[in-house]
Amino acid sequence: MTAWTLHPDRALPADPVTRPIAREIYEAVRDLPIVSMHGHVDVAAFADDEPFPDPAQLLVVPDHYLTRMLVSQGAHLPELGVGPADAPGFESDPREIFRRFCAGWKHFRGTPTRYWMEHELVEIFGVTVRPSAETADQIYDQIAETLADPAFRPRALLDRFGIEIIGTTDPAWSTLEQHAQLAAELPGRVLPTFRPDPLLHPARATWQGDLERLATASGIATDTYAGYLAALRERRAAFVAAGGLATDHGHLSADTTPLPDAVASSLFEKALRGGSDGSGISTAEESAFSAHMLFQMAAMSVEDGLVMQFHPGVLRDHDPAVAAAFGPDKGYDIPVVTEFAHGLRPVLEAFGNSASFRMIAFTVDEDVYSRELAPLAGVYPALRLGAPWWFLDAPDAMRRFREAATETAGFSNMSGFVDDTRAFCSIPARHDLARRVDAGYLARLVAEHRLDLDEALDTAADLAYHLPKQAYAAR
Repeated sequence: MTAWTLHPDRALPADPVTRPIAREIYEAVRDLPIVSMHGHVDVAAFADDEPFPDPAQLLVVPDHYLTRMLVSQGAHLPELGVGPADAPGFESDPREIFRRFCAGWKHFRGTPTRYWMEHELVEIFGVTVRPSAETADQIYDQIAETLADPAFRPRALLDRFGIEIIGTTDPAWSTLEQHAQLAAELPGRVLPTFRPDPLLHPARATWQGDLERLATASGIATDTYAGYLAALRERRAAFVAAGGLATDHGHLSADTTPLPDAVASSLFEKALRGGSDGSGISTAEESAFSAHMLFQMAAMSVEDGLVMQFHPGVLRDHDPAVAAAFGPDKGYDIPVVTEFAHGLRPVLEAFGNSASFRMIAFTVDEDVYSRELAPLAGVYPALRLGAPWWFLDAPDAMRRFREAATETAGFSNMSGFVDDTRAFCSIPARHDLARRVDAGYLARLVAEHRLDLDEALDTAADLAYHLPKQAYAAR
């Protein structure tokens, strides 16, 4: 059997005119350091620096792109090691989980997951046989042996992958103890990101419990609206002190309309009286309060300099029964139509021209790239257009993004690529794909005599490395 290898020109343009140009551009940026400022790798992985437990826990279980495809073909989440261990049918044998993944390899054809997994298996672990039911154990054993090598522990992989900076995503009540440890041991390398979402939605079942966590972490009582705001400010200051550069907000709507303080205070108190799930306020009131709090988060960013990452437009847990059975973020998140021009107007009217404010807006609604987001990013100094994200971080979707947004926003008003992943070993694969797609787009501009080659090379370096560092350095 011929050894499984990857074509060096994968994801580059197929036509013979632009491919050589794209190859030259890609080669110039392929080894630039990775700036991974928007991700979800657990900070404990770096603080503890323990060996990864097994190939399934590293590559399969945490990758929701991968598990959702297998679910679409009849698999059940517990069979893939996802959910509580007492769930019916939960598979605890990592080898069996890995077998199910390999047996379903054909289902990933044409998807970005296929590209990432190929890169991980071949480039990182040296696998030479394509995944299948027949090769699953052979691949599992090879990866397991590799993971036993100290050179494949999390901190060592930061160097192997060329990751200069990585951001984690941490709840507002995080003690940040592990980040303090890492600041001493790996200064400037692993940075916290402030994620307050559960605290801004009073209708969530965990809201009152999360308020108590906020009060404990901040040392400020959260039984009044004023105390609630003060506690959030204190926690943001703690994140800044720990090296944090950004906040992260994943609301359903892009609405940022502020309320009068008296109204906001009244809604807060009404929700607090309503029971553990904040059911004392209506759905409309809860939406108005969360929009108001987004405006407050922007105002606080003006004060403390944290970059405000905003990615609305995903209906979380589309299947509530699955979410209830297997936990948060397991119920199949689905994109929805999102409106930005009116939604962001209050924040941009107030802070869009402020040198002290930076917002990076992401979307999974492709229709708004050219119609709303590119024009907004192309005029407001405080706004940057985030990279194709989540369902759109695929080769053709990333090309469409460049074509739809660049002519209006330009390259300089973009954030550079973000990987947005819990799957640590997929980070270099995702950034590699983005660099190849950008090389192809820039090569076409060179071939059409719209850019000179030296400009394309300079722009490719900006997109891969310089723009992410600039976008997240508002302070």
